[in-house]
Amino acid sequence: MRQFRILVADDEPRILNFLGSKLKASGYEVVTATNGVEAIEQLKAQEPDLIVLDVMMPKMDGFQALKELRSFSAVPVIILSAKGADIDRIRGLGLGADDFLPKPFNPEELIARIDAVRRRLVPSDQRVTQDKFTANDLSIDFKKRLVTVGSQEVRLTRIEWLLLSELARNAGRLMLYEELLARVWGPEYRDDVQLLRTWVSRLRYKVENNPSRPALIHTIPKTGYILDTNAGS
Repeated sequence: MRQFRILVADDEPRILNFLGSKLKASGYEVVTATNGVEAIEQLKAQEPDLIVLDVMMPKMDGFQALKELRSFSAVPVIILSAKGADIDRIRGLGLGADDFLPKPFNPEELIARIDAVRRRLVPSDQRVTQDKFTANDLSIDFKKRLVTVGSQEVRLTRIEWLLLSELARNAGRLMLYEELLARVWGPEYRDDVQLLRTWVSRLRYKVENNPSRPALIHTIPKTGYILDTNAGS
């Protein structure tokens, strides 16, 4: 069984060398890229299990690279940004990044986040007690990992699938922010409510008939979310 392979894309040789050494010491296999174009090429050639992607790179920046790779790959991506502004964080998550870390960063925190993403890659469907779930126009086939709204199949990212699965498995029950964050992202994310809100918003746009007035995923202010089993009734 091969090692968990990580592609690190950054135009600073010092960071590539430093992260490469730290990640290898943590038991990971590492491949590198120095710009967005090379990152796409390495993704196709090396098939990494996760990508650490810097935003500010020549030829193609991290956001452009993320947009392109999401057209054909669901590989987990952690964005690094020297800006660290909320707008960049929201943009990265909106393009399909799994996590966002501002520069300068603690390498131990990056490794912890990589470990958390790796844990999420382990299928959690063993906990499913039912094969299917339906509410209103939403239908979920857990075994096939198939989601439909009406007659239309809905393609979800891995995070969207995990989030919807947790809500559906606990349909009709209030899921606290901390509980959802810990189950989907890992216990180290228990306080990152903005991260959860961003992904719930993305999920609503895919499964709600009217995302601005959600009938399925209800917000309980300052507390959490409930997937309504009586939606539309």
